[in-house]
Amino acid sequence: MDKLWLQQQVLERLAEDLLQAEQAARAAHETAIHEENIAENKYDTLGLEAAYLATGQARRADAIRQALARWRQFCPRPYDASQGIQLGALVCLVDADDRQQQIFLGPVGGSMKLVSGAERVQVISSTAPLGRAMLGKCEGDEVSIPVDPTQQRFEVLRVD
Repeated sequence: MDKLWLQQQVLERLAEDLLQAEQAARAAHETAIHEENIAENKYDTLGLEAAYLATGQARRADAIRQALARWRQFCPRPYDASQGIQLGALVCLVDADDRQQQIFLGPVGGSMKLVSGAERVQVISSTAPLGRAMLGKCEGDEVSIPVDPTQQRFEVLRVD
């Protein structure tokens, strides 16, 4: 699977998310300043609520812009077995029930799911619990993360 193609898919998805967040922020801002939403008494809070929503959507748009910038600067490197799994690795994990999952370790993840042909790829960051647990591991190593009340265990099947 081509990691640069996956990166392009992430960038396209983030661009779509940014457009939606910006549109939502504009709509909430327009609602907040519309003359019909000026408060007539202390219980009339529609304008105030819309202003809070506009602020939240603007913050979300800023976070997406930052994620876009990090993904644009990101350059996935080939896997180096001497360093183990690092940022940019495409990892195939298998669980105890023999279910496989593809993980793409990126600079920021947002738990994005991509589809490449018949395969699904989960995008996570190295700061996510599973991402942290995978760092430095190699093919054949075990990765475990706490999932109340037990540990969820995986084997690293392949790394690209």
